[in-house]
Amino acid sequence: MKEIDELILPDDQRYTEDHEWAKPQGNGFRIGITDFAQDQLGDIVFVELPRVGDTLPAKQQFGTVESVKTVAELYMPLSGEILAVNELLEASPELVNSDPYEKGWMVEIKPEKPAEFDSLLSKSGYLEMIRGKK
Repeated sequence: MKEIDELILPDDQRYTEDHEWAKPQGNGFRIGITDFAQDQLGDIVFVELPRVGDTLPAKQQFGTVESVKTVAELYMPLSGEILAVNELLEASPELVNSDPYEKGWMVEIKPEKPAEFDSLLSKSGYLEMIRGKK
């Protein structure tokens, strides 16, 4: 397990209390799970994601991540329509462990309410939250 000061948490993203991240990407957002989440889960062996075209509200489950230890649900940080899913994860789910923010992203969405991004946790807010849970 990583120490908190070893976690990678990019400044240009926002975070949820459920350990998802959202990053502006063109006219939409890219979404995945945080370095903290993948570290806690352990070796990821399977990722289940929604279909392109699905529209989901914020905080609704959009998929699951299965590790050797457990299965974790994924929740939408923002309301929106799924524009793309990371198809690399079907054959290589371990990318979520090795590169959770770049190669291990999960979905791209067209936001229904872009202002929801502003209500997500900043890097410092997210760090404060996980420090309280350790």
